[in-house]
Amino acid sequence: MPKHLLPVLLILILPLTALAQGDKTTLHWVGCGITKKSFMAELSKAYQQKTGVTIVIEGGGATKGIREVAKGTVPMGGSCRPKLSGATEELRTRMNPVAWDALVVIVHPDNPVNNLTLSQLRQVYEGKITNWKTLGGSNQPIDLLIRRGKFSGVGRTLRQLVFNDFDKKFASDHVYKSSGPLEKAVENDPWALAVTGVSSAKKRAVKMLALNGKQPDYEHIRSGEYLLYRPLYITANPADPQYPEVKRFVDFAHTRQGREIIRKTGAVPYLDALNLIRKQREEWEDARAVTTASRR
Repeated sequence: MPKHLLPVLLILILPLTALAQGDKTTLHWVGCGITKKSFMAELSKAYQQKTGVTIVIEGGGATKGIREVAKGTVPMGGSCRPKLSGATEELRTRMNPVAWDALVVIVHPDNPVNNLTLSQLRQVYEGKITNWKTLGGSNQPIDLLIRRGKFSGVGRTLRQLVFNDFDKKFASDHVYKSSGPLEKAVENDPWALAVTGVSSAKKRAVKMLALNGKQPDYEHIRSGEYLLYRPLYITANPADPQYPEVKRFVDFAHTRQGREIIRKTGAVPYLDALNLIRKQREEWEDARAVTTASRR
C-alpha cells in the first residue's frame, strides 16, 4: 500500500473501532425529571472529576429511565418509581435505590395557605374541595395541575400513598406531560396547586406546603414524620457492556462524598434512612385502610 494512503486509512478505521468497543469514558443517562434535577448533575460532575468518566444526562420520565435501559439503548437511567409488576419490558432493569425524595404540595409564593392535611389533599384530587377558601385561603377556585398518565413517578406514588389505587382518576383537566412544565406553571399561576418532588421544587420559585403540620425537610423526611416519601433509583442493565462502570457510579453515590452531594440537593441519601423501608409499608397499609373505609 502506498505510504501516503496510510493516514487516510487510519482515520477511517479508528472511529469504527471506537464505535465497536463503545466509548468507555462516557455514560449516557435518561429518565425521571425529578431525579435529573435532584442530584444527577452534581453527582455526575463530582464523579467525572474523580474518574474522568463523563455522564451525558437526558430527561424523558421514569418509564423511559427503566425501559430504555432494559432495551439496552442506554446503559444507565433514573426513576422515581419501582418497576411495574408484570411489565415484561421492564424485567431486565436493575433498580438501585440511592436517595429518598418527598412528594410535596407546591403553590404560588403569594398563596397565603401554608399547610394541608392529608385528608384535604385527598379531597382536592377527588374534586371534593375546589376553592382555596375551604383551605384557609382566598375565595378563588383551585387550579389543580396533574401529570399525564398513571405510570409517571409522581402520579403513581401519589395514587399509591394517598389513595392505594393505581387507577385513581384525578379531578383535573390541567394535564402536563412532565414535572418541569408543571412546576413552571405553578410559578405563574397564583391559584395553582400541584405535587412534585421536593428536590426539584427547591430549584423553582414556588412555595412548598407543610403536610399534617410537618415540613418536607431533611429531618422530617429521614424520620418518616413527613408522610409522602419514596426512593429515587439509578437504573442499570447487568447485560450492558458498560454495566461495571454504572455499578462504580452507583457505589460512588453511596460514599461519604456522594451522600453529602445528595443531601445538599434536598434529598435524603438512601443509607441515611433505611428505617423508611419499614415505615413505607406502614404508610401503604394506612392508605389501604382509608380507601377501604371510604368505599363502605
